[in-house]
Amino acid sequence: MNLASQRPYRLFTAVSLLVLARLAAATAPVVAIDTPMPAPEWARLERRLLAEQVPLCLEFAGKYYDDRGYVQCFLRWGANDGPDDAFENTADWPQLHALGASDEIMRVFLHTWNGMIRQYSEARTVETPAGREGMLFKEFPAQSDWMHHGEAMRTFNLLGLSTPQLPIYQERARRWAGLYMGEDPDAPNYDPGLKLIRSMQNGSKGPMLRPATALDWVGDPFDVSRFDAVHGESTYAQFLQHYDPYHDVAGDHFLNLVATTLPTNAYLLANEAKYKQWLVDYMDAWLARMSANGDVIPSYVDYRDGRIGGPQNKWWGNAYGWGFSPLNPVTGRQENRNRIARAIVGFHNALLVTGDQKYTDAWRAMIKAVNSHARTAPDGTREYPTMFGAEGWYGWQRTPWNVGALEVWYWSQRADDRARVRDSEWLMYLEGKNPGFPEEALRRDLTSMARRAEGFRRDKSTADRRLADNMMNYNPASVVALQQLMWGAIPPGRAGELMNARLRYFDPERKRAGVPEDVGALVSELGETRTVVTLVNLSATATRTVVVQGGAYGEHRIASVEVNGRDQTVGERDFTVRLAPGAGARLALTMKRYASPPTVRPPWAR
Repeated sequence: MNLASQRPYRLFTAVSLLVLARLAAATAPVVAIDTPMPAPEWARLERRLLAEQVPLCLEFAGKYYDDRGYVQCFLRWGANDGPDDAFENTADWPQLHALGASDEIMRVFLHTWNGMIRQYSEARTVETPAGREGMLFKEFPAQSDWMHHGEAMRTFNLLGLSTPQLPIYQERARRWAGLYMGEDPDAPNYDPGLKLIRSMQNGSKGPMLRPATALDWVGDPFDVSRFDAVHGESTYAQFLQHYDPYHDVAGDHFLNLVATTLPTNAYLLANEAKYKQWLVDYMDAWLARMSANGDVIPSYVDYRDGRIGGPQNKWWGNAYGWGFSPLNPVTGRQENRNRIARAIVGFHNALLVTGDQKYTDAWRAMIKAVNSHARTAPDGTREYPTMFGAEGWYGWQRTPWNVGALEVWYWSQRADDRARVRDSEWLMYLEGKNPGFPEEALRRDLTSMARRAEGFRRDKSTADRRLADNMMNYNPASVVALQQLMWGAIPPGRAGELMNARLRYFDPERKRAGVPEDVGALVSELGETRTVVTLVNLSATATRTVVVQGGAYGEHRIASVEVNGRDQTVGERDFTVRLAPGAGARLALTMKRYASPPTVRPPWAR
């Protein structure tokens, strides 16, 4: 495809030139490092991952997208293989660019992303009511739940890391936030008096206040036998049967907390007060409901009067709620489908915007509350619940319920919160117990990248027999280790969350996000007020300059930095490091976390 001729490319380039012409250089403190450092293997591996993923992603795009940026598959509406899956096919591409990969990855991403917005806006359903004027309406999913909205929006929600100045990004961020703030008369999703989103099925066409049908969830009839349906269904009837129990959708639901990312995106542009106020109002209403419900967040709040659980006090109600355990028609087994894990997105957004740890406290209290209902099994072992329904707690497991425990520890940095988190290679590395982790993790991602590329090269499917989710596992972007090691980050999943990162980097010479060419970064310690990172310049001839920012969005203030035994005061959300050729050093940062209003504006634009 001729990417250079496409509008997104021109927009990206034009905005970059505008920034170069108009913005002054950063005035943050400067740390000069000239101590020679032998090139670490982890740094070489980081640079390989940043370089080698881009051509593979371009090859992937060339195979599965046309010159318009349209995905080449059989377009469908539906929770199984609808527009959300199409947009997930380029997941992690925005982070790859924000880490420091070539601008080409962002240009191709914008080309395909904008192409799919046009494509799914043009696509119509025949029988499914919500999609008859476009599966995307006003460029946003017409009507769905926030498990699937979040998956559709997972790449857009991370675009601010790299392209916050793009006019099209800013316009959509504000307009889409307005869909949930009463600013669009076609989308009365929010009740400002009751401070609730009126249905778990919502979108640019507003809330669904009637019982949902299987057709609403599945989409129009089609010949399933022509496709590889990855959820296991072999007939359209099985699709419908799968979603038969999903009829309860009216009322607010903890899944809707993912929707808070839209006003948060808009707030990050210029810190306009109305977005923060909406977020605080909505999230504090949820905290009050939790307190009134024994610290456990309900999955059903009546949209008519705001009552938890409605007239029957079924606080556990609604599809994907605490008591949702439908029968899987493919396996014939009942499955517990409580999607509480997605709700934590709202708690992060509220903490990010306000800096108030009460949102962390509320989730911690819920973990304790759920585990307080543990029981002793006949064999004498303790069992912990994961579900709640008309008969009480159920879904027993042998380990304590710890949904969101990692995030709670990451936000608080408290020892008691760490005790609830199961050990992982990354956490053990941060605690000095797994020194080989960086190289091992980076090599794993190189292997994953190559395996996925081999998969899409072997794929012989044609567009007319390919569903939107069939190529998802072939996406060669592999950035988990890079985010953990370079940013000290929790890699975002499919929920549509914003980035949890301790540090981020910018190239002040090229005026873009990410480490400059030849630079490697390794975060090796995280604490309540302390972060340790090693920076190295692999070039033997060129000096490299990098801006180090506290937090993904500048939310952490850096008080000071210690390098080679010398302390330097910073007192800002970022500082500049000049790395001589072949130089590197370990930097110990003293920080005050969540102390600054978060922003997507880069250091030179603040």
